[in-house]
Amino acid sequence: MEAHGELITAVIVDDHAAITAGVRFWCERADPPIALIDAGDRLAGVWTAPGADADVVIFDLELVPGKPDFGELRRLVEAGRRVVVYSQHADDATAIKCIDLGALAYLTKREGPDHLVPAIRAVAHGHPYTAPSLSGALAADETPDRPRLSPRETEVLRAWFASSSKELVAAKLHITVKTVDTYIARVRVKYANVGRAARTKSELVSRALDDGVITLAELNQAASP
Repeated sequence: MEAHGELITAVIVDDHAAITAGVRFWCERADPPIALIDAGDRLAGVWTAPGADADVVIFDLELVPGKPDFGELRRLVEAGRRVVVYSQHADDATAIKCIDLGALAYLTKREGPDHLVPAIRAVAHGHPYTAPSLSGALAADETPDRPRLSPRETEVLRAWFASSSKELVAAKLHITVKTVDTYIARVRVKYANVGRAARTKSELVSRALDDGVITLAELNQAASP
């Protein structure tokens, strides 16, 4: 549904009406405005119309106090949804885990006034958005420089390397081209976050070869008629 020049839609899942009202205020006054769908605290609202068709999911990580729902975030990501995690948590570990799981942006609720609208716009187009809290978390992260790709991210990446177009990948894996774009964007985010940016397909191939995601023999086989 989302495309350059078209209305961006976002669905918000949050159990605090005041938070949602603030987000709606910012979205309505954005230029151009962003259409906001309120799912309340019901995750079902993300999976059923109209929320199912939204370009972006704004996800409150902790709908149940004391229980951050990483499982639901994983489910959204695996379904190809583009997620902005909008959380009260400001600790580095939570931010890093959300990005590792495939969220394209992580914002604390204090950052909302300045950063939520640009984050929604970036994520709607399949691009990551790094707010100050996430930037600090990434700078402090001491994990190795090999990103942690999910099995589905790896599958999509390998299929893309073996195909001449994203349309062929989509047909092979029974997903949409938009979902293919989302998975590839997430892989790029993860490589950028470990200081190994891969802006082109050839750069991603190089990174994947270095990390053993795919072998040279497999690439040569894919290139053979």
